[in-house]
Amino acid sequence: MQAVRQAGKKQMGYFGLESVPGTQIDVRRSARARRLSLRVSNLDGRVTLTMPAGMNLRAAREFAEEKAKWIASAVARLPCPTLVDVGVEIPVEGEMRMIVAGAEATAKLADGAIKVPADSAAPAAKALLQELAHERLTSAAQRYSRAIGRDFRRLTLKDTRSRWGSCSEKGNLMFSWRLILAPPSVLDYVAAHEVTHLRHMDHSRAFWNLVRAVCPEYQTSRNWLRREGAGLHRYRFSPDD
Repeated sequence: MQAVRQAGKKQMGYFGLESVPGTQIDVRRSARARRLSLRVSNLDGRVTLTMPAGMNLRAAREFAEEKAKWIASAVARLPCPTLVDVGVEIPVEGEMRMIVAGAEATAKLADGAIKVPADSAAPAAKALLQELAHERLTSAAQRYSRAIGRDFRRLTLKDTRSRWGSCSEKGNLMFSWRLILAPPSVLDYVAAHEVTHLRHMDHSRAFWNLVRAVCPEYQTSRNWLRREGAGLHRYRFSPDD
């Protein structure tokens, strides 16, 4: 067991299991936890074991060993990472496109492919995707903002793992640029969802009624994200992603 380290209000540590080689188990102590629990993130494959604050670390390891088969199975079901490069296919607005070497210094969509400079395929492709994401999300956010009669202040993009978007109390919108990989209706739904928070900063019935009013088919896109969203994080634009 590695030395326990402090992280905010939670102490954290980690260990590995011989029965699940290559998998790190992050341990988190929580004053609110009443029992041991395990979670495997669909986004980055991180395995987290949460334990009551006063429990012995040995009990955490024993619990993880008992659940080793479940952990291995959950990790095996995760999408395999794909390192973006020339010759690799990635989705753009839900359509798979081959990355091919081009003659220009920047990436562009052409002939059903993504043409990139061969010596910087991944960063060039990423820059193009982020540019497209900003354009599509800004357009969608402005459209929904007009529909509900509320203006947003600022729109930013990040590569978030825990959420697809957010709306602050100050009216600032944030979205994951990876939404450009999903079908357009999915990106559109997330824009509608976050813009609706400009009127309702909760997930009350009134919130969902307004989402439905401005985006009638939202449930289909919401279900797609639950089912396929984790796969959007399989595409890595550097070995450290």
